[in-house]
Amino acid sequence: MSLTDQDEALISAALEGSARAWERLVRRYEGRVYNFALRMTGNETEALDLMQEVFLGVYRNLQRFRGDSQFTTWLFRIAHNKAVDMNRRKYLLTPLASLGGAEQTEDEVLEQLHDETQEQNPLTLLDTEQRNAGVMKLLNRLSWDQRLVVELKVFQSCTFEEIAEMQDISANTAKTRFYTAMKLLKTQMEQTHVV
Repeated sequence: MSLTDQDEALISAALEGSARAWERLVRRYEGRVYNFALRMTGNETEALDLMQEVFLGVYRNLQRFRGDSQFTTWLFRIAHNKAVDMNRRKYLLTPLASLGGAEQTEDEVLEQLHDETQEQNPLTLLDTEQRNAGVMKLLNRLSWDQRLVVELKVFQSCTFEEIAEMQDISANTAKTRFYTAMKLLKTQMEQTHVV
């Protein structure tokens, strides 16, 4: 059974009222959604809040999933919209004096990183956490739009067309934002010797 077939079976069962199928569907994607949320918010508490909003949105709209695209595409469209909404609320509630905010310490970032695919070797974990912390700091220096495009393209494997549709922009604009962000990241990595 392919991933798409498994998703379809879980979605059908969840729509018929199976709590177990819904839980399996959530467990199947919670790691990816959490990592998306953490990279977009840079904060564990906000990432958990965003993840909860995403799965509530999926639950409330599951009957609207028509299967025209892969479930992951639909899921991350919801995640994208919830992340934009959260960022908009956060921006509106942030006093002008604190725009830009205090940067997190390296220890705080290291505590927040959770990668479900890491090996259990302590040296590998430490090396990966240190690299992730550096990458997280660099991503946080990008504009929101650039960070979102990098997240969707690199970490969620969306096409430029899918990104364009999610953000209501042209595919060329999505490409421009992505390549501009990648150029900035490369320059910053060279300057800070990250990765």
